[in-house]
Amino acid sequence: MNPTSSPEKIMQLGMAFWGSKTLLSAVELEVFTELARQPLNAETLQTRLGIHPRSARDFFDALVALGMLERKNGLYTNTPDSDFFLDQAKPSYIGGFLAMANARLYRFWGSLTEGLKTGLPQNEAKEGGNFFSTLYADPVKLKSFLQAMTGVSMGANMAIAKKFPWAHYQTYYDIGSAQGGLVAQVALAHPHIKGGGFDLPPTGQIFEEYIQSFHLNDRLRFVPGNFFNDPLPKADVLSMAHILHDWNLEEKKLLISKAYDALPDGGAMIIFEALIDDERRENAFGLLMSLNMLIEVPGGYNYTGADCTAWLREAGFRETRVEHLIGPDSMVIGIK
Repeated sequence: MNPTSSPEKIMQLGMAFWGSKTLLSAVELEVFTELARQPLNAETLQTRLGIHPRSARDFFDALVALGMLERKNGLYTNTPDSDFFLDQAKPSYIGGFLAMANARLYRFWGSLTEGLKTGLPQNEAKEGGNFFSTLYADPVKLKSFLQAMTGVSMGANMAIAKKFPWAHYQTYYDIGSAQGGLVAQVALAHPHIKGGGFDLPPTGQIFEEYIQSFHLNDRLRFVPGNFFNDPLPKADVLSMAHILHDWNLEEKKLLISKAYDALPDGGAMIIFEALIDDERRENAFGLLMSLNMLIEVPGGYNYTGADCTAWLREAGFRETRVEHLIGPDSMVIGIK
């Protein structure tokens, strides 16, 4: 054995689900929302959360060791990040996404090996169900899910609003717009931009409520439709954020082609994703997200910036570039 060898990284990665589930349970129990109200000692916090005293202190101190809580003079408080992102009372809350991961993905990822062997989804589809059909049929659950998507994408949305040269364009539609988080940030940062969002009809009211909350309804509107079956709205700029990774290669190319057809000469296409780095060595999140697509959908997968630029060129886009946004997220831009 090499004297410098250590199993530490192997063990940390192999047992990483311990820390993950500790955080997910803390979100489920609303630990961070409770502590956003006031600092609490272990006994009071345990009582308010309704958990057994046996492991309460270990649970709270594990969250301290994981960097999710702070403890001073026996009182537990949120860290700045957990207070900002995990307090349900704040609009920056992203815990809805983690709640979904806790309720669904955590157990489905236990079947990853089976998915790797079969190439088949390992979610509700194994039992004859369909998560997305059920989700879109329940307005309350759908709104919660779309709010979570907005929260988890907010940093990248703001980066797109800042980095893309919006001054050169007048109209913009986000394709698969969900709650409208991306198009809202662009409109807030650039008062001349008009357009809106295009998505399945059940998201319409949720989109309109969100846009109204920013008083942007005079510039942004919702267009209902299915991006495979219906024509896309025409605009100077179209975007697809976390959309292409849901689909197989043929479907990816079809959506890019439809966007190309809807754009004018000089128009721009923005594709935003947790892109895998071209060498496929560094962006672990992008690669793991691609495995999550195996769990969730029949043919979807994440891809590299080089992959995406090749598809854009094949569709006819004359100019392409890749720009990093924030964390694991980057955007690919194509100019018609």
